[in-house]
Amino acid sequence: MSPRLPRVSGEELLRFLQDRGFAVVRVKGSHHVLRNAAGKIVVVPVHRGETLGIGLLRKILREAGVSLTDYQSYFLG
Repeated sequence: MSPRLPRVSGEELLRFLQDRGFAVVRVKGSHHVLRNAAGKIVVVPVHRGETLGIGLLRKILREAGVSLTDYQSYFLG
């Protein structure tokens, strides 16, 4: 069984992805569309005061090509 993933808000996930080379290309409502140099596109919902669900978080990380261990080490130190 893998360790639990830290729950984060959309804003925290945006900062994490931007540190990994993604840039916000547009915003429509509360959804931020990010793209990296390789052309991968991910959409992150940013709702004030809410954390992302674990399923959605895993989906976004998978689409971005980010490993779960990289994510865990960033937020857990």
